[in-house]
Parts: sequence; C-alpha cells; structure tokens
Amino acid sequence: MKIAFIGLGIMGKPMAKNLLKAGHSLRVYDRNTPAVEELEKAGATACKSAVETVEGVDMVITMLPNSPHVKSVMIEDDKVAEHMPKTAVFVDCSSINPVASREIAKVLKEKGIDMLDAPVSGGEPKAIDGTLSFMVGGKQEVFDKCKDVLSAMGDSVVLCGDVGAGNVTKLCNQTIVAINIAAVAEALQMGQMCGVSPEKVFAAIRGGLAGSTVMNAKAPMMMDQNFTPGFRIDLHIKDLNNVVDAADAANAPIPLTQSVLEMMKVLRKDGDSVYDHSALLKYYQKLSGEVLHR
Repeated sequence: MKIAFIGLGIMGKPMAKNLLKAGHSLRVYDRNTPAVEELEKAGATACKSAVETVEGVDMVITMLPNSPHVKSVMIEDDKVAEHMPKTAVFVDCSSINPVASREIAKVLKEKGIDMLDAPVSGGEPKAIDGTLSFMVGGKQEVFDKCKDVLSAMGDSVVLCGDVGAGNVTKLCNQTIVAINIAAVAEALQMGQMCGVSPEKVFAAIRGGLAGSTVMNAKAPMMMDQNFTPGFRIDLHIKDLNNVVDAADAANAPIPLTQSVLEMMKVLRKDGDSVYDHSALLKYYQKLSGEVLHR
C-alpha cells in the first residue's frame, strides 16, 4: 500500500520504519530534517511538505503532538485534506481530544474522505518492536480496510466505536497508566521508608493482584533512578488535560486523575517534565527528602 506518514517523533519514526519493513511504500514528512533523512535511508520517499506526501497515496497517517497540530495539518493551515485522493483513508494515530477527532472527521466527510482515529499505547519500546496497542474509532468497513496496515505496527488493533471512540479509549488508558505509576511510586517509597527494600517489595507483589505491566516496566526504572524518556511527563500532562476536557463535557468525576495531573504539574514547574512519566517518583522524593534505591 502507498502511505503518507506525517510526524516522525519518538513514536512516529519507529512506526514508519515498521511499515517499511512490512513492505509498504512510504512518503514521509516532518519538520525534523534528520528524522526524514533517517527514514529516507531506510527506504522511504522524503517530502518537503505535508501536502507533497499525499500525492497518489492510499492512506494518510499522522502522528502529531496534539489536537491543534492535527487540525493545522489536515484542515486549517496545510489543508492536506484538500489535496489527498478522495479514495484515500485518513488515519490519525495522534493522542488528541476526541472532540477534535470528530470535528476533523466532519470536515473530511464533506469531502468524501473516510477517517479513523487510532491512538496507540505502549510507548517507544513497543513502537520500535511493532507491538503497540491500537484503539480505533470509525466505521467497520473502513477499519477492515486498514487493519492489516495497523497490524504492521502493533499486535492489538481493536475497533472501539465510531470516530472519536479511539481517543476516548486512549484517554481511559492514560488515566489508568498515570494513576498506576503514581501508586507504584507511592508504595515503593513508603516501603523503603518503613524499612523494606523496594526490590523485595517488587519481587514479592509483582506476581499477585497488584502486579501490572506498568509496575513491571516502571518499578525497575524508579529503583535505578533511570528516567530516560519513553513517554515524557509533559506529553502525559497533555493527555490528562484532554481527559479533563472530555470528562467535563460528560460531567464525569475524575478525582484521582486530577490529583495525579497536579503532581505532574509540580514536576513540570521543577523542570522535570522532560523525563519519563516514571519520574512521578520525584514528587514523592521531594516530599520525603529520601531517594529510592535498590
């Protein structure tokens, strides 16, 4: 399949590489020239603009930071939707506000273009090894047409409902991940301060009900004080702000999410939002004055 891929950041670049490995023809664009050059060396066609990427393609994929960026590329500034083939499908893998997804889909529908919102979970490691989880919103027939392409980048591809449902599901995911990371940090810090090695706590509980993928991934990072970003705190703040907006629109109570968001905002004020979201531990270390260790 001939695909346009716009957005080659931490997630987009490895995702695009996996599409090339699967045998798809790729036209790519990003403002980050080195990322474009890297994809070109891997076999993609480098383009000088977002509009140029969509010439004669079957699918347009975006992986951009937030709602304004997707709207800018597709319907406002670049107006890619006016240049892409009417037979092509637009698949937005960005994590954005579901309200924005539906606004974009409405504009595209007027032009006869189908859309899926298909945000992902798994962070950079799973983007690299092609085992992301896709949460998809859109029509069943459009989903069926695009599933094999998404499967080249992930091992779970689930249709959650109509357009917007993918991003609603992603917001649910980000809520659970954020609260889980905070709980792991809080528990390990408490355990150490009560005289028990965090490493022993982790080993003892990881196989029980408290165990989780989040714990397995983030607890070792916390104990090693390794906050190399796989998913940065500033991006998680962006997602949780979208959770707040969506929850407000639905009058849904989110007290735990609000609490973790405030913790992340403190870290951002301290200059720590560039780190991995496992650095939520730093909030507890700041309160306690004690550094977690193995």
